[in-house]
Amino acid sequence: MVNFGYTLMCEQTGPCELVDDAVRAEEAGYDFAAISDHYNPWLVEQGHSPFAWSVLGAVAYATQNLELMTMVTCPIRRYHPAVVAQQAATIGAMSQGRFTLGLGAGENLNEHVAGTWPHRTQRHEMLTEALEIIRPLLAGETVHHGGTYFDVPEARLWDRPDEGVPVVLAVSGDESLALAKPLDGTVAVAPDASLRIPGKPAYGQVALCYGPDESECRKRALDQWRWFGLQWPVLAELPDQRAFDAASAFVTEDDVAAAVPCGPDLDQHVAAVRRYVDAGFTHVALVQIGGGHQEEFLAWSRSELLPALHAGAGA
Repeated sequence: MVNFGYTLMCEQTGPCELVDDAVRAEEAGYDFAAISDHYNPWLVEQGHSPFAWSVLGAVAYATQNLELMTMVTCPIRRYHPAVVAQQAATIGAMSQGRFTLGLGAGENLNEHVAGTWPHRTQRHEMLTEALEIIRPLLAGETVHHGGTYFDVPEARLWDRPDEGVPVVLAVSGDESLALAKPLDGTVAVAPDASLRIPGKPAYGQVALCYGPDESECRKRALDQWRWFGLQWPVLAELPDQRAFDAASAFVTEDDVAAAVPCGPDLDQHVAAVRRYVDAGFTHVALVQIGGGHQEEFLAWSRSELLPALHAGAGA
């Protein structure tokens, strides 16, 4: 059984619309909703970036059964790890245990708003130390921590779900995969079976650009999604929208369309998702590119896409 999710893409949609979209996603039959946690959009053209945790609180109350998760939160610069734990515990309690905390090492684009962006090696050290604070707090322990990067003289969480909050980690290679092994699962943006931990949930994410006109969808994908092909070593380092615009200036419509299915062809979209299913991912979150095109996508999901995906996954 594969769980299919809907991505609440904060970079392209305002907060009220995100809550409405989450309700529609549950009605359409999605199993979970994954929310991006950014301070900035990747490109000026995307035009949004509300506070993900406020949106999650509203979504927790507006939905009944939809599982929720961050995809992903960086706990090393913009947020202190103890605050991340409190945020996660609160959403876990409000959603009555429907929340999973997705963590990652972050990007300069979002984290430099609270200080300089550390070197890659230092970031991974900070992430390791952050987990040493977050995990025991979510387990109900009182934490006293004096570390290289973070100090927690004393902290405990007063409101949290009794069963705790699952923690999954974004991974891209051996180093991050090793850090994820004691946790509850992994998150990846490539359909690579080696980025899974046997016996644990594996979350993937795939972008789609659905619409009745393939030509319009290709243009929209180029306008909104040309940054994605830069790959993670670049995505993590660029500081602002000007840098992303310059770095993606030579990306063509054909380049984006080769990576993102565009238009009304159901089989093309199903094939893109199937790459993750075939790689053994237990959860696949779908991103519909274009903030103003969510309602039509969710209606199509309900009538065509999700039935086709469940049929192909043997559900």
